[in-house]
Amino acid sequence: MKIVSWNVNGIRAVHKKGLFLPFIDQYQPDILCLQETKAEQGQVEIDLSGYEEYWNSAQKKGYSGTAIFTKVKPVAIINGIPDHICEKYGLIADEYGDPRTEGRVIAAEFKDFFLVTVYTPNAKEDLSRIPLRHRQWDPAFLAYCKELEKKKPVVFCGDLNVAHTPDDLARPKENVGLKGFTDEEREGFQNFIDAGFIDTFRIFHKGNGFYTWWSHFANARARNVGWRIDYVLVSASFSEKVKSAGILPEVLGSDHCPVFVNMAL
Repeated sequence: MKIVSWNVNGIRAVHKKGLFLPFIDQYQPDILCLQETKAEQGQVEIDLSGYEEYWNSAQKKGYSGTAIFTKVKPVAIINGIPDHICEKYGLIADEYGDPRTEGRVIAAEFKDFFLVTVYTPNAKEDLSRIPLRHRQWDPAFLAYCKELEKKKPVVFCGDLNVAHTPDDLARPKENVGLKGFTDEEREGFQNFIDAGFIDTFRIFHKGNGFYTWWSHFANARARNVGWRIDYVLVSASFSEKVKSAGILPEVLGSDHCPVFVNMAL
């Protein structure tokens, strides 16, 4: 089973460029997880034969949003982080919006596992959303994944908006303490690892030079001056089923590129 995750930065734009369907045809994912769709299901007509579509769109038009396209019929679909976990961690609206209504999480239950895709809130250039990330969002999302894990192993993927280690960005020294590479955001990611989730890419690839997002400025993508902020993580009990994992920097259409895992399921 091939699971692919991609922050498309607007699915309508990628489709209009004529890049979405050729991507599907070439890579043939069994399950495709999308982040930052910036659309509702009816706003884009994509004829994907053989796939079922599940969308969790933001209440705010043209913003955020996630979706799952799958050839494998799920047992159930769950949108968002459950209310009881949001309440426990005080996850509420802040000055930028309400992460509970921004379509940031969608989960699909399959026979043998849960698949969760996530679009993590950005910390903002002035780091004003760090408190939300550090005290509320990251703990709540981790608690949700651990709750699901009590029933079945979990695969979660998406744009986590953080480079975990210095190897995960081209210029770590220049970015220490800046958005995406603060101690708080990196701690939030490390907590996933400490809780038993495995960064699948790092099973197979060590070192730097592997990135999933590039700034539009200064020809950053062509020069591969990027960040690895898109991930696929799995429950430790499921890690032996991961046969390969990788990044697809050749896929254009967004400032992010897709990431994938192949699993023996």
